[in-house]
Amino acid sequence: MDSIVVKGNGPVKGKIPVAGAKNACLGLMPATLLSDEPLTLTNVPRLADIETATQLLRSLGVETSSLQDGQVLALSSQGADNPLAHYDIVRKMRASNLVLGPLLARHGKAIVSLPGGCAIGARPMDIHVSGLEALGARIELKDGYLHAEAPNGLKGAQIDFRFASVGATENVMMAATTAKGTTVINNAAREPEIVDLARCLTAMGAQIDGAGTDRIEIQGVDRLHGATHPVVVDRIEQGTYMLAPVVAGGDVELIGGRRDLLQSFCEKLEEAGVSITETADGLLVKRQDGPIRAVDVRTEVYPGFPTDLQAQMMALLSTADGTSVLEETIFENRFMHAPELMRMGADIEINGATATVRGVKQLKGAPVMATDLRASVSLILAGLAAEGETIVSRVYHLDRGYEHVVRKFRGIGANIERISS
Repeated sequence: MDSIVVKGNGPVKGKIPVAGAKNACLGLMPATLLSDEPLTLTNVPRLADIETATQLLRSLGVETSSLQDGQVLALSSQGADNPLAHYDIVRKMRASNLVLGPLLARHGKAIVSLPGGCAIGARPMDIHVSGLEALGARIELKDGYLHAEAPNGLKGAQIDFRFASVGATENVMMAATTAKGTTVINNAAREPEIVDLARCLTAMGAQIDGAGTDRIEIQGVDRLHGATHPVVVDRIEQGTYMLAPVVAGGDVELIGGRRDLLQSFCEKLEEAGVSITETADGLLVKRQDGPIRAVDVRTEVYPGFPTDLQAQMMALLSTADGTSVLEETIFENRFMHAPELMRMGADIEINGATATVRGVKQLKGAPVMATDLRASVSLILAGLAAEGETIVSRVYHLDRGYEHVVRKFRGIGANIERISS
């Protein structure tokens, strides 16, 4: 099993290109099932999760072609005739559930295994199910599979989500594009990935208003056609690499970076004493002189502070001047990285969904174990700030969400390598 070795060696400097958004792409790929004409995605990130999603679509009968070293993905559902998403593939990745809505829209039925993914909480499917049932689907759970059917087709409805779920918003939005009549989603997720999916579906002929707000209206159309769509940049990758010069010192320019995608995160960094400047090519991030100031963080649905940057922020605040309080409101079990940071000398106290972080002057390198995708990279960031050598094991999580992570850190001068045991 591979490990990543990081040696703290002072400030970093350089440029890092921000890849296309994994979470956006995983929502865009199932949209191909809504049309018999080709869907071509550009700026595709080269990640294990994208390959898993590709395998899933192939199992459903979708033809796929990877072009330009994997950065362009051509999809054709003309011969897609299989409504079964099997456990063997779906178990590998939570976002596999996003085929449920498109399969219902295409076939009038779907059999989709309950999904897997990182062990950071239950992330139940009930919101997805209730939304699709409002459109006229009948869904029941049998032997670990969701059996869904809509023998009379899907019909527009008003749907009031109890929680602004990104996945449920995507599933319902895709299913509603060809449903008869008008669908209104209240308390819809507002993330940039939702806006990106709406842009893609609109390019395919869908009629969608309100994406990016908490009320989305979809007027069903008879059919969708093909399109070419560029995947939005990955705001979580962007935020992660923004922290590299903050934990280690120096300055880094994020090529393609956009402040508007991470406004709450940027404001919190500036509160801590970080300089963020918009450039012609992206964002320049620089650590100011002196220690980072302690700040309090509360994760929230977009546009609040992203839960997917909480672990990385904890790594930063471990060496801040003062005491910080991090409150996790999105997922349970998402402080599993804290004990690993404590092995490196961090002073962290966990009480339920709250972590109290008392900054220390210096972290120390140590053997640590990654517990999930974002925890993995938080330990690498901590290693950049630590004295000595940090060995991060179980880094297969990283391959799911960060493209060429070692290469990108090396490009700014970090002393990092991946080794096979």
